[in-house]
Amino acid sequence: MNLSTKQKQFLKGLAHDKKPVVQLGNNGLTEGVMAEIDNALNFHELIKVKIPTDDREEKSLIADAIVRETGAVKIQVIGHTLILFKQSDEQKITLPRR
Repeated sequence: MNLSTKQKQFLKGLAHDKKPVVQLGNNGLTEGVMAEIDNALNFHELIKVKIPTDDREEKSLIADAIVRETGAVKIQVIGHTLILFKQSDEQKITLPRR
């Protein structure tokens, strides 16, 4: 799914006041964490994931792995927080036109 800049800005605005739904622990990106992220995306469509690492490269690799495995769209990474969007069958969030 490709989103326009306008659509990404809209989703950033919606995500602003949300709290992270999933937080990675000391074990990193496990199958259980991936399942939880997938479930949260199916339920909420727009979620925040907390990635507690100071290494930029590691954070980027983790974010890319999450996006690849879930099929979600990476909206933004701010600090330790990754914002993801994946539209479900119910389409709870209506995106603006391109």
